[in-house]
Amino acid sequence: MTNYNLNLKKGPATAEKTSVLQTIKRLLTLMGEEKKNLFIAMIFILVNSGLTLIAPYLMGQAVDKYIMTHQYNGVITYSAILLGIYIATLFSGYTQSQLMGRVGQRMLFNLRNTIFNKLQDLPIDFFNQNKAGDLISRINNDTDKINQFFSQSLVQFMSSIFAMTGAGVFLISINAKLGLAALIPAVFIWIFTKIISPRVKKLNAQNMKSTGGLSAEIQESLNNFKVIVAFNRRDYFRRKFNEANVENYKTAIKAGIANGLFMPVYTLMSNIGQLVVLGFGIYLIATGEFSVGLLISFLAYIAQFYNPLRQIASLWANFQVALAGWDRISQILVLENDLKKTDKTDSVKSEKLMVFEDVTFAYVEGKNILNKVSFELERGKTYAFVGPTGGGKTTTASLMARLYDPTAGKVLLNGTDIRSIDDSTRTAKIGFILQEPVLFTGNLRENILYGNECFANLSDEDLMKELREVNLDGLIQRFENGFDTEINSSGDNISLGQKQIIAFIRAVIRRPDLLILDEATANIDTVTEQLLDNILHKLPQSTTRIIIAHRLNTIENADEIFFVNTGSVKHAGSLNDAVHLLLNGKRAS
Repeated sequence: MTNYNLNLKKGPATAEKTSVLQTIKRLLTLMGEEKKNLFIAMIFILVNSGLTLIAPYLMGQAVDKYIMTHQYNGVITYSAILLGIYIATLFSGYTQSQLMGRVGQRMLFNLRNTIFNKLQDLPIDFFNQNKAGDLISRINNDTDKINQFFSQSLVQFMSSIFAMTGAGVFLISINAKLGLAALIPAVFIWIFTKIISPRVKKLNAQNMKSTGGLSAEIQESLNNFKVIVAFNRRDYFRRKFNEANVENYKTAIKAGIANGLFMPVYTLMSNIGQLVVLGFGIYLIATGEFSVGLLISFLAYIAQFYNPLRQIASLWANFQVALAGWDRISQILVLENDLKKTDKTDSVKSEKLMVFEDVTFAYVEGKNILNKVSFELERGKTYAFVGPTGGGKTTTASLMARLYDPTAGKVLLNGTDIRSIDDSTRTAKIGFILQEPVLFTGNLRENILYGNECFANLSDEDLMKELREVNLDGLIQRFENGFDTEINSSGDNISLGQKQIIAFIRAVIRRPDLLILDEATANIDTVTEQLLDNILHKLPQSTTRIIIAHRLNTIENADEIFFVNTGSVKHAGSLNDAVHLLLNGKRAS
């Protein structure tokens, strides 16, 4: 079986191998129609940075040409020009923020849709290996970190980059020697950032993982709260939550300390740069190589070079958080469903509905649950599969419904390899009723028609007519408000028998060729069980029924009985033979 455990996977699924450029390219594909707005926003960022960079130069010119020569009319003129620049800067800054906000929200919308659609495409084995709470955290929390960076931080980040670049050009242009001296601290900042960034990213990834673990622990505990209360183990709940919370706290502290390292170092280097300019600039003035106005402009430009660096200090930490979030998200996006649809092979005309040909299956490599199993199922017959707990009954049923693929061998449906049949055709032909019914928040109609596109647009009258044809109409009367009865996902507002009735209706109304009942009546009362049993007997004669059960009264009317244990599926003969095998199997296990 494929390793789908996100917290254990290494290799391409971990984006630590992915460059920043590749990450940005992938994120750009998720922006859809907002790419145009991103381009416009970048133009406004460039304009805003350009206007900001002109101001110090004009100030220096005003000092040298007009203030030093006491020509105050020119000062007024330059002041008016600067006011116009500042107003234009305000307008461009507001516009770029609005545009980037839209870009971020569009990307968040598309990213969450992409992740959710990917989850829909992954097999059951993926959900067996990963906790729901951690997946929820990736969809909600991790994507939001990326959105915050794009909608808020990216504008400042790009503005800072443009401002720094422009300021650096002006510094070198005004005086190359002074400019190069002023930029020396920036080299140390680059080295520091290069060294520490991987560590910061790693600590943020650990914090996100622990946040996902905390979410998973809360979700699991709340789902099982009835059991916790019934066994009076709130102390266990508190202890497990406390362990996850403490772990999250520790990783958050470490990530916070790492994220906070950038600002003081960047600030220190900025102050050193200003001291260099001030000291060296005064020396150049004294030697006649520099003017007071140019020094003022130079100090303004050095501030415009290093102040954005201080902003980048905090933004870079946000960027590392966003990258760590992307790493966790990309782990999902790179996964592929191992239940691939194979090329359709020539079908063999068969009188048998389903055939297992030397089927071997293992959840974990080297530990076979089934070993070279072969059997045939005829149309219209009822088959019972019995055996001790853990013998492989549910696994056999799961292979029939193609919830998993065999490790070796074939499963044929109507003479065709089940792997070559598309999902919609397969699910229409095979119904599966579980011991624990799966319900969805909504009403009764929505629950019984879940995934049933054929009947989705029927009126209530036409739907009742369809139910009447398969003898299910009487079951609707067991619900107070009929089709409009409200159902929640936990099913707490209806009885266990009503839950199973919904599962029966959902499966039987499709008129499947093969109906699998995996302990479907184990948890319901005898009256409801008898009612559902009568419905099964009224199914079309062509429907093949698979009954997986521990209670022998549920299999006494089966046409054939199979005994499943220790990797094999064998004909059990009569009911008495099945009882004998079952008792011996339990002793052996």
